[in-house]
Amino acid sequence: MTIAWALKLPMGLLISSVLAGAEIAVAQEIESRLYSNAPVGLNFLVGNYTHANGILQTDPDSPIQNAQLKVNTTVLGYARILDVWGMSGKFDVALPVANFSGSADVFDRNVTRDVSGLLDPAFRFSVNFIGSPALSLKEFRSYRQDLIVGASILVSAPLGQYDSSKLINLGNHRWKIRPEIGASKAIGPVIVEAAQGVVLFTDNGDYFGGHLLEQRPIYTTRANLIYRFDRGSASFNVLYFTGGQTAIDGGLRDDRIETWRFGGALTIDVDLHHSVKLYGSRGVTQRPGTNYDILGMSWQYKWGAGL
Repeated sequence: MTIAWALKLPMGLLISSVLAGAEIAVAQEIESRLYSNAPVGLNFLVGNYTHANGILQTDPDSPIQNAQLKVNTTVLGYARILDVWGMSGKFDVALPVANFSGSADVFDRNVTRDVSGLLDPAFRFSVNFIGSPALSLKEFRSYRQDLIVGASILVSAPLGQYDSSKLINLGNHRWKIRPEIGASKAIGPVIVEAAQGVVLFTDNGDYFGGHLLEQRPIYTTRANLIYRFDRGSASFNVLYFTGGQTAIDGGLRDDRIETWRFGGALTIDVDLHHSVKLYGSRGVTQRPGTNYDILGMSWQYKWGAGL
């Protein structure tokens, strides 16, 4: 797609590309067991692959039709369990790369975009306030979870691949901050989790040819039902998010996101140090936006804390 042709595209497509990226980024964070306990000094190295495939739903009278997108993401992550003034905490970092490909019929002409590179890296700090004391490996062996209440804050830095002359980019050229508070309750082999968060965006003053992009917060609510067994766990996940209305050069659009997603995961402990996870999710979009499926798998290696 040439720059000259891209400049002819309606602003609705520009906004739709932003919303699609925002929705997928939120949906890929549907993880469970964020608010749990582990021995202080334990380290985790994670390799993750995710495939998202879907369509961009538009109004019947829109010039944009048959819009499809595919996103393949690979993430290398690291996490460490911390002692935060006697409470269990965790710091983790994610370094993602992705390939995004999409196509759409615009005014009866097919336009495409295929790009690969670095996504915005993310850093997160979490701490449990109730029910999750900082423990050594020896102390942790006698620990039994009851109710855990904690909070986290995730920061995504604008370091991903970005070119303001392109309609679709992997980087966002803006900061993203997501504070969240959550709780986890163990009932025998079952764990019930719930969390409420908000995704905040700074402005992008160099959006597609020098426009100013603003986006209102996205509010998230998620719940997980986890069943633990001897060599792993299985979970059912629900995620709801809404908001994210955008404005270009001060012009506010009626493009608020409102989506339910349902998913599941199976985690198998291969041995003391290694585990693998398979997961997926599917969404029902209640307002015009993206409708896509996510499938993924990850490998985790843990060490330290005297393990």
